[in-house]
Amino acid sequence: MASPDHAIVPFSEPPYLSGLPSPYYSESHLRWQKTCRAFISENLLKHAIEWEREETVPEHVFTKFAEANFLIPNLPAPLPVAWLKKLGIHEMPGGIKVEEWDYLHTAIYIDEMSRSGLSGPGSSVTVGMAFGVPPILKFGSPQLQERFIPDLLRGKKRACIAITEPDAGSDVANIQTSAIKSKDGKHYIINGTKKWITNGIWADYSAMAVRTGGQGAGGISMLVVPLKGYLGVTMRRLKVAGQISAGTTFIELDDVKVPVENIIGQEGHGMKYIMTNFNHERLTIAITVTRSARVALSAAFEYCLKREAFGKTLMDQPVVRHRLAKCGAELESQSAWVEQFIYQMTKLSKEEADTKLGGLTAMVKAQAGRVLDECARCAVLLFGGNGYTRTGQGELVEMIYREVPGARIPGGSEDVLFDLGVRQLVKIYQKETELLERQGKSAKL
Repeated sequence: MASPDHAIVPFSEPPYLSGLPSPYYSESHLRWQKTCRAFISENLLKHAIEWEREETVPEHVFTKFAEANFLIPNLPAPLPVAWLKKLGIHEMPGGIKVEEWDYLHTAIYIDEMSRSGLSGPGSSVTVGMAFGVPPILKFGSPQLQERFIPDLLRGKKRACIAITEPDAGSDVANIQTSAIKSKDGKHYIINGTKKWITNGIWADYSAMAVRTGGQGAGGISMLVVPLKGYLGVTMRRLKVAGQISAGTTFIELDDVKVPVENIIGQEGHGMKYIMTNFNHERLTIAITVTRSARVALSAAFEYCLKREAFGKTLMDQPVVRHRLAKCGAELESQSAWVEQFIYQMTKLSKEEADTKLGGLTAMVKAQAGRVLDECARCAVLLFGGNGYTRTGQGELVEMIYREVPGARIPGGSEDVLFDLGVRQLVKIYQKETELLERQGKSAKL
């Protein structure tokens, strides 16, 4: 349990940082949280609003994070211990041994990176390592890893994940970007487009979903595709409503020639790799936007204590307290679910977690977006005209509110994910029912 050294604005911190007991966090986790807060506050958060206004985080920030080994915590736990030790990295900042790292350490890092309330500045630094590198680590051959992993883990090169296309968002199986082998069989020739690719504009490489076979999921593979400055690749930034500094990118691929050795895993297995990667992405989004909801709601709470209308503060108005209470209840419920979810990740094997929590991961991400919508909307309304203004007291909550669609759509749009969650739960139930019946036990309701 962390003991605060100052009064905590209600809803601004998770319970374990507000002086309340928690069964989840060890001394190692609390030490890591303090290390994170000190480094991230100094090197990212104090300039986050400024950089989001300017629409780009300076390159030196990525370099600083890389040199301090503050990019590696973006990887899903457990960390790639063998690779890290091979590169001479035996401990993470704060003295946590790489083999002792668990998903609670990862979640603390993600939460602290999001403490400005804005997803853009943090995402500009983290998304490539978080989502672009894991497919190579998990499914790439030893030879592929030797070629790319050392520079990526050290931050000497940058990566991104490139799946979405203009006509294939949540419908991943509809990917059309083609990768056809050359006549000599030595290269894939890639043609197509990728859209809404976070960090793409700065990326040296992408873990890219391509179609190497027929239509449907079975025709999808993943390749490591060079991007920045590579022949046949054209990239431009997209102007989106929120998370502007994260570098959302449109990529065109015109007869891009990539060695066949750049295949990740096996041809035709790309859909499996993408789905596995989505679990980490969706949980990362859930953690991030839950913190953004905290920032928005606590800012509104603090504002209502000082803003006066009709001869008294807004907080003295029952209707205002009622609005804050409803959002606060949703926020703390979501926060508790995320925290419980992460704890379960530390106790289950990767295979168990994928099976038992895969559908729930989709739901926890989708619900996080809905909670952010409620809390950001509440904050904007309580800030009144200030909440509708891109400068001054309400600037931050106005910025957060513009990020709501970026929480509810990427990583699988909301309706798709809620449906996916229930379909997965049905599938698990049916398998368990079949198993009981094969054992001669009754599975009737």
